[in-house]
Amino acid sequence: MKAREMNRDWIATAHTLSHALPYLQRYTGATVVIKLGGHAMGSDEAMESFARDIVLMRQVGVNPVIVHGGGPMINAMLDKLGIRSEFVNGKRVTDQATVEVVEMILSGLVNKRIVQAINRQGGRAVGLSGKDANLMICEMTDPSLGFVGTPAEMDTTLLRTLFERDMIPVIAPLGGGRNGETFNVNGDTAAGAIAAALKADRLLLLTDVSGVKNAAGEVVTELKAEQIRQMTRDGTIAGGMIPKTETALEAIAGGVRAVVILDGRAPNACLLELFTEHGAGSLIRPD
Repeated sequence: MKAREMNRDWIATAHTLSHALPYLQRYTGATVVIKLGGHAMGSDEAMESFARDIVLMRQVGVNPVIVHGGGPMINAMLDKLGIRSEFVNGKRVTDQATVEVVEMILSGLVNKRIVQAINRQGGRAVGLSGKDANLMICEMTDPSLGFVGTPAEMDTTLLRTLFERDMIPVIAPLGGGRNGETFNVNGDTAAGAIAAALKADRLLLLTDVSGVKNAAGEVVTELKAEQIRQMTRDGTIAGGMIPKTETALEAIAGGVRAVVILDGRAPNACLLELFTEHGAGSLIRPD
């Protein structure tokens, strides 16, 4: 009985791989930027599963780029150090002491955890921030926010070099200023800017919700840019979903073919989106 059950599992696996072939072919050579949110990182088991999926993507010819957040980890360290942190319109007010902690956590603890997880699964990940090789030159977003930056100039030369060497960039959302400053950049904003600069085929925003929902609370699986604008105007899209959909629209306007907002806590979310017929989450396309 056990052998027969095992055989059924193997047959199902082979069947799945066979049906994935058109999608594997479709994404060969494609660039996919993945924003991994702090809340979506989850447990060590979840990180291991995510890393395995990323290595598989690279193995079948996709060029994955990981851009990560780390808000919960930053909050924990700021609390530990007794540094007060405020938010204005979803953005962390970042003074000099705070930006030093942000860089320490994002470029250090969080970035290297992801790099190590991918490398353990057989990948070749390299940890970076937007400050490396002038990848992301920023301007101050608003003086009242302190060292919070908006990407102004992008240079993807280093990323393309890494693709040629079969390496996987893992990028902390920090940017350099023209006068030597370090800027804290919203993770979604950084991912969108990098995806646009690379003219990526897909930008996947992994978050802790299942996608964009309509007025009835149901996930809408496919939307055009104008639908997003209308749903924002009428209040259907609200709260924390607004900056994600704004990032999606800016990325599409910058040349990204499509953006997907999906639940990063779901097992194999990236593979489901790229290599199955039904995908996962909400796919946003240009008009």
